[in-house]
Amino acid sequence: MPHVTTDDGVKLYYEEGGSGTPVVFVHEFAGDCRSWEPQMRAFARRYRCIAFNARGFPPSDVPTSPASYSQARARDDIRAVLDGLGIAKAHIVGLSMGGFATLHFGLAYPERALSLLVGGCGYGAERDQREIFRSEAEKIAGRLRNEGMAKFSETYALGPTRVQFQNKDPRGWREFAAQLAEHSSEGSALTQLGVQRERPSIFDLEDQMRRLTVPTLIITGDEDHPCLVPNIFMKRTIPSAALQVLPNAGHAINIEDPDRFNDALADFLAQVDAGRWPTRDPRSVSASITGIR
Repeated sequence: MPHVTTDDGVKLYYEEGGSGTPVVFVHEFAGDCRSWEPQMRAFARRYRCIAFNARGFPPSDVPTSPASYSQARARDDIRAVLDGLGIAKAHIVGLSMGGFATLHFGLAYPERALSLLVGGCGYGAERDQREIFRSEAEKIAGRLRNEGMAKFSETYALGPTRVQFQNKDPRGWREFAAQLAEHSSEGSALTQLGVQRERPSIFDLEDQMRRLTVPTLIITGDEDHPCLVPNIFMKRTIPSAALQVLPNAGHAINIEDPDRFNDALADFLAQVDAGRWPTRDPRSVSASITGIR
């Protein structure tokens, strides 16, 4: 079973296909590398595509120490995948938990990123939502340990930003829910407590994001309400960022709307690879609404 080993000795399972410029896919909390199958199939025709399971998500290792789980670890695990596969630079594509890791990777290691796609990123970031989100992460960890993953998944898969997926594609949603039920309850609980609960707010990263020049596409569904305000903030703050909002879409946009997601990603990668991705014209930033003073 293919794996890379991190600097703290954790083995991360990965899958890859295709050849060419590398693209690394980083999954959300409710997913794993299988969640990227619509993208792996499409983009492995033109790129070297790699999807890996985060620590805590078998067949990757499930460390038992809470100290093994953090936003910094999630960020550095992307680097471990690149190092383990001998990749100097790659396009990094992340959703939700993976979107946060992708953003932090770009901030910490911009020289290793050809581009960043930050999808579905923003849960718990708003100032008035911080303590609510932290409390819910603790409740989720408790339920995972008390109920087990199979029981917990029945509720989590029907969250307010996932019913859109169920309504559009019941067959695809059932596959997603079944895969979620197979996850490690302890690994998921530790991920909630160490990564989700403790990660910094996007609004605390403003100074770092203003210095980010790696080509960045921020993408979300318009019914993924926890992400809308943070996504606008990221767009306004990152000088190399564009924002794309998918209509009538929830959280798991890469599997809920794979065609639209793939079109957005393909266009983004093509522009970056051609050297045509712009940075913001400073003339577009003004205290004036119309430019007339």
